[in-house]
Amino acid sequence: MNTLLELTTKLALFVTILFACRFLWNYLRSPLKSFPGPNLASFTNIWRMRDVAKGRCDITHNNLHRRYGPAVRMGPNVLSLSDPDLISLVYNTKNPWLKSNMYNVNDVVVGGVRLKNLFSNQNESWHSTYIRPVKNLYSMSKVQDAESNIDITIKLLCEKLRARFVRPGKTCEMSDWINFFAWDTMSQVTFSKDLGILDAGSDYKGFLRRSTQTLDYFAPICQIPLLDYLFDKNPIMRIGPPTFIWANMFSLEQLHRRYQEGNHDGDFLSKFLQLKQKNPELVDDNTIIIWLLSNVLAGSDSTAGTMCATIYYVLKDPGVCQRLCEELRSANLSSPAQWKEIKALKYLEAVMRESMRINPGVGLMLERIVPKGGLTLPDGRFVPEGTTVGMSPWVINRNETVFGADTQEFIPERWLQSPGETEEAYQARFSKMKSTDFTFGAGSRACLGRYLSQLESFKLIATLFNTFDMALPSHDHEWQLTNSWFIRQKGIPVHLVERK
Repeated sequence: MNTLLELTTKLALFVTILFACRFLWNYLRSPLKSFPGPNLASFTNIWRMRDVAKGRCDITHNNLHRRYGPAVRMGPNVLSLSDPDLISLVYNTKNPWLKSNMYNVNDVVVGGVRLKNLFSNQNESWHSTYIRPVKNLYSMSKVQDAESNIDITIKLLCEKLRARFVRPGKTCEMSDWINFFAWDTMSQVTFSKDLGILDAGSDYKGFLRRSTQTLDYFAPICQIPLLDYLFDKNPIMRIGPPTFIWANMFSLEQLHRRYQEGNHDGDFLSKFLQLKQKNPELVDDNTIIIWLLSNVLAGSDSTAGTMCATIYYVLKDPGVCQRLCEELRSANLSSPAQWKEIKALKYLEAVMRESMRINPGVGLMLERIVPKGGLTLPDGRFVPEGTTVGMSPWVINRNETVFGADTQEFIPERWLQSPGETEEAYQARFSKMKSTDFTFGAGSRACLGRYLSQLESFKLIATLFNTFDMALPSHDHEWQLTNSWFIRQKGIPVHLVERK
């Protein structure tokens, strides 16, 4: 027994020394020792993994940049940048910087084969090849083809809100129902069939639960991607929580169903199949699955976050709520509101832009690798090639130089012309804010579905505030946020009354 205890003690001591040496080596070889940041971050990425796992790393990032300035060391070889002037360089389109290994966690293993998607693939040539055929389908003019599909789920949501909450006089947890709506809409515009979540009034198929578990795994583990080889990608046995394989399987099921039922016009899957017919040498079923994943994985959670944030912030400010309702209700809108009716409504646009600015869907840094030649920061400091750098939408969208004072506050008027401001000055200011807004990323890897998300969110918000009078329990009510790559909201209890 004593021999076993002694052996165990020696082994524990050896492991401790091994880890200590590793951390010391990280510190000694780090080219970023001159950059400020948390002390532990200079030794190991465990610090940032633990911070992300807590669920509000956006607060940490903003606090660190306020304390240390525009370049903060987040790991032995990781820098967080906050200077908006660097966006066009780090996320340029002409010579895109390589994505970091954090995105590899998004891969799935099927039958022993590792499968990548448009989000996770680091090869820019591969990404360009596979995005080119469908890129035009996501332009604002083309996504309007999906408007009738979005209308179906908006009508269904309003029916369910009336039946479950308006007539009985019950309070609606709006964060749940907006998520139900977003997931059903994603399915409707992609497959011409909803998931039945709104109709059931619950996540009875577990789509939202699996998505949450997947993101709760992805967010912290992607801070140390090597751990993913242990938990998910090891060839012996998975020991981690559910990853993104459920989205692959769901997309494959829908594709097989379409082959059985026959193709028809109107949704994204039908357009993908048409591209397969026109380009059989490029497009096969695996390509279609890659495209479908862009809708399934990114088409629901981020858009739901925007709509939840808009409802929450508007209802907390009586002045904003009144002004928005007056604009909508004087526009004689259809129900659901049509894009042609609302696209020119200035205050609605200001409200939506401010919601996306203050509550962008993505809450982590979008990481890139500094290319050959390194990076010279505006203040003259040099960042060597091979360094991981990144910017967080929650940091960039709060830059006071660009967006003005009180960037922690919801102020739609910042997007409108101020009293006494010349048209020329306003257009210059608006253009700067618009180009800096990092909600959907930037460069060649910017969010493909940004216009589809905007179409859906603009239409829903316009319809809800035109149809119902809504209120929170009080203007001081506070929600709960969780930053797990996408931002999740909870605690938006809303009382609804049919507008007379």
